[in-house]
Amino acid sequence: MSHQARRKDIRNIAIIAHVDHGKTTLVDAMLRQTGVFRQNEEVNDRVMDSNDLERERGITIFSKNASIKYKDIKINIVDTPGHSDFGSEVERILQTVDGVLLLVDAFEGPMPQTKFVLRKALDLHLKPILVINKVDRPDARSHAVVDETFDLFCDLNASDEQLDFAVVYCSAKDGIAWYEMQEESDGLKPLFETIIHRVLPPAADVGRPLQMLITMLDYDNYIGGLGLGRIVHGEVRVSDQVYLMRRDGTKLAGKISGLFAYEGMKRVAVDSASAGDIACVAGLDNINVGETIASFESPEALPFVNIDEPTISVMVGPNTSPFVGLDGGKFLTSRHIRERLYREARINVGLRVEDVEGEEMLKVSGRGELHLSILVETMRREGYELEVSKPKVIFKEIDGKVLEPIEMLVIDVDKDFHGYVIEEMGKRKAEMKNFLETDSGSVQMEFTIPSRSLIGFRSEFLTMTRGTGTLYSNFYEYEFFKGEIPKREKGVLVCHDRGKAVRYALSGLQDRGQFFIPPNTEVYEGMIIGENNKGVDLTVNAVKEKKLTNMRASGSDDALRLPPHKEMTLEQALEFIEDDELVEVSPKAIRIRKKLLDENARKKARK
Repeated sequence: MSHQARRKDIRNIAIIAHVDHGKTTLVDAMLRQTGVFRQNEEVNDRVMDSNDLERERGITIFSKNASIKYKDIKINIVDTPGHSDFGSEVERILQTVDGVLLLVDAFEGPMPQTKFVLRKALDLHLKPILVINKVDRPDARSHAVVDETFDLFCDLNASDEQLDFAVVYCSAKDGIAWYEMQEESDGLKPLFETIIHRVLPPAADVGRPLQMLITMLDYDNYIGGLGLGRIVHGEVRVSDQVYLMRRDGTKLAGKISGLFAYEGMKRVAVDSASAGDIACVAGLDNINVGETIASFESPEALPFVNIDEPTISVMVGPNTSPFVGLDGGKFLTSRHIRERLYREARINVGLRVEDVEGEEMLKVSGRGELHLSILVETMRREGYELEVSKPKVIFKEIDGKVLEPIEMLVIDVDKDFHGYVIEEMGKRKAEMKNFLETDSGSVQMEFTIPSRSLIGFRSEFLTMTRGTGTLYSNFYEYEFFKGEIPKREKGVLVCHDRGKAVRYALSGLQDRGQFFIPPNTEVYEGMIIGENNKGVDLTVNAVKEKKLTNMRASGSDDALRLPPHKEMTLEQALEFIEDDELVEVSPKAIRIRKKLLDENARKKARK
């Protein structure tokens, strides 16, 4: 590599961090201090979290680009998702950069999700810079965290060169960085200087024929599909004739109708871009991730990026409940849903969508529950009404033996609860790999566990640890099938009639279990309104009014006290349901129902 020409005026870096370690806040400060925003410009906090879902959950889901200018050097910053469910996104993004900023909390230290992205970065021989953030926390233990991170690098088989990483201490919230904790500093200059001196300028040979690797797709209502990626060799101009080198070895002629670069957070039209630049092209129909845009004269493809296989699938179809269309949904038909899912599969590379013969529902496969639930939540906000089945893991068969996906699970709990957790893990066929007691009185445990054992475990785990425990999981590998695991122990309370759930009727049922709905909720036959403490399903009448007598005192019904109901989120609902149940998703509501709404039909099916 060393003899190659390099573009000294550019640095390309990705930022890796665990949820809540301050990645987006740091990017805000970098953009502000390099004058991307005008003095009087109104700027949102966490500007990189441009999507509503990302703001609400505080996680990065979609990779995004920004660029800043420091001392006439353009620094392209790529934001990476931190969750392993978006692993296919991470791998491609890291192909476009030469270095990574590893952002770690000064108290929490390196976390499991960080490990996942870091492993990918080290495998690609990227130059790491360690940024210890939140050093102003009263409980910060910055130097111990540096040592822990060094150990993590050793565990991940980092090269000697990678082990010689630079360290910058930082308070992203205040926009200050230091080379050493005791120094004086009033801005992020130490961080910018470290990036410029430690990250290699991109290797760039402008004289060679054009090769640009597409790592991301986007869509614009005015110009259509966009392909985003790094130009590896050569130069590209608007109106150039090019070839698109497809995954299947064929090539497709096309013309570049638009070319864009990033300035700050904005996409700006440019006339040309050359090797080393991260650019965005328009005009090539049906462009896909991993394909190469190559010169017309001597077209050559770059190596394709491997994409992680999906591990979990659900069936998705149009809403068939009696309440269809009553919740403000705009897209209700299977045609609408099919078009939307296939469009998503083109941009979201870790996703697979397949038609199922003889069914209106489509099989949608992804990298994990979070990956799939974010897609369903996005569609619901766009006005789609859907039904979603129970998530199922995707098995493989090799030499007649069944293999299943295994996850690496890391659990942090108080000492008082670790016994319950270990007992539950045993039932779910997990194997303990590590057990560590921390100074703060908590216990950290590592397990390998079948992916299917985790479906439905999160909500149970929160109950078991009274909401104090945390757990993270990453796909680990495929292993031989581990045998049967226990199903949901409790049954459900199923509605018998359509109408409004009445406080009087619910108070008569409160000893049976926990409700998912408050009084006055509209219900229909076959809708699930709660959990039955016994392990059987129970059909109940939730709309039964109290018989009127001439002795009735007004307001006595209102005095009936009910325990608080359990509000189900989309993820909890998907984890909760069994094979004969569905989650009904509409813009205004998430409901759980039986596949067969009629009680007699369910009895027949059971026989």
